[in-house]
Amino acid sequence: MNQTPTDQSSSTPASSSSSARLPGAVLDPPRGWLATSSHLGPGLIISAAIVGSGELIVTPKVGAALGFSMLWFVLLGCIVKVFVQIELARLAIVERITTLEALNSVPGPRLRVSWLLWLWLFMYIGLVFQVAGLIGGCVLIFQTMNFNISRDVLLVGITASGALLLVTGRYKVVEVGSTLMVAAFTISTIVAMIALQWTPYRVSSAQLLEGLTFQLPASFTVAFAAFGIIGVGASELIYYPYWCLEKGYARHIGPRDDTPDWRRRMLGWLKVLHADAVLSMLVYTGATLAFYILGAAVLHGQGLQVTDGELIETLSQMYRQTLGSAGAWIFLVGAFAVLYSTFFVATASNARLFADAAAIFGVAHYRNEAGRLRMVRAACVGLPIASGTVYFLFPQPVILVLIGAVGQALMLPFLGGAALYFHHRRLSGVIHSGAPWTLALWVAALAMMLAGAYQAVQVIAPLLR
Repeated sequence: MNQTPTDQSSSTPASSSSSARLPGAVLDPPRGWLATSSHLGPGLIISAAIVGSGELIVTPKVGAALGFSMLWFVLLGCIVKVFVQIELARLAIVERITTLEALNSVPGPRLRVSWLLWLWLFMYIGLVFQVAGLIGGCVLIFQTMNFNISRDVLLVGITASGALLLVTGRYKVVEVGSTLMVAAFTISTIVAMIALQWTPYRVSSAQLLEGLTFQLPASFTVAFAAFGIIGVGASELIYYPYWCLEKGYARHIGPRDDTPDWRRRMLGWLKVLHADAVLSMLVYTGATLAFYILGAAVLHGQGLQVTDGELIETLSQMYRQTLGSAGAWIFLVGAFAVLYSTFFVATASNARLFADAAAIFGVAHYRNEAGRLRMVRAACVGLPIASGTVYFLFPQPVILVLIGAVGQALMLPFLGGAALYFHHRRLSGVIHSGAPWTLALWVAALAMMLAGAYQAVQVIAPLLR
């Protein structure tokens, strides 16, 4: 029986129902911002995953290639998907099930599991390549620092250190570690963007207005690949409910009995969920815009492109030109922090997905919570080794990250459609959402469907020629 993630400090035996697999005390929702802040955290964890390959590598690549013309598109990609993020988490909390369990319940053809899970598995394999690109970026940073260490030793050291940190499987380790690492680089990036105004690459209001004006470039290929990974990518949309469950939101609401007390707790903790998701959106949107503006102003201004061979040196120009000679070192230290934190969080999240998927696909059976935890810990070791091996065999970090980005972009329309199904068929009788929320969710889902359809055409059309 697959297990819903719980706070790793508990090890209650599993039972036959999803609701029984969430031990812990029922808790009244907090009141006021100060009390609410102590219950935030899942959004900051996925922010660490978001402010990584998408923001550090793909977003500046789009800015370098297209200048300010796609600023509106990047902003849209950050904001619009949060509605789907919240809807998926709402279902997980109210029904006390994981994201993969929810996707497995979507109507349609089944071959052992839902057709949607087979599509997810395709994306999941792509994530192994994406994490390989993150590990490769960390290796390149150390090589740029001129440490007299071979590539292979660096690769083994980075891969092994991540596995060792995560093998304990503790929620707090991931939450605190990822938050500190992403905060350090986000601050330095925003400082670099501000300092840009005192350089030859200063950004004018005309450039910003041009970037916020709807316009289409000659080729949308890189931009649409970026849409799948900037802001909340498909992988983070799936990760987020897991971390909400581990944080304890569903446990605090209690098993569903539709009593007035249960509804009061449910609505109160959903407000905490909304605050958490909005906070994460503000963090990753600010970081994404800063990276894009730096790429458009500095890299596009110099005619530089983000490629595999000169990845770190090219990206460091964004900081060298704004913060002087010290800027290159600030970038190197910060870039390592953000890439490593993304590797850290992605591995922790993918390990939980691996354990959940193994049970749903019927290849593993957990007699108790301890059994699921052993699978999570094994995946925390096995997944980094798999990604490290991919980079060893194919040391092209930009291409590896883009492979993951394409897979996520292709998964987005199906997640949008699933969110609409959950909203209208599973949650409508429990949560009475207003017309503005429903409209925003539809707009988000349709935007994701459009992006995914375009990406599918770009991938499939060459194969048919």
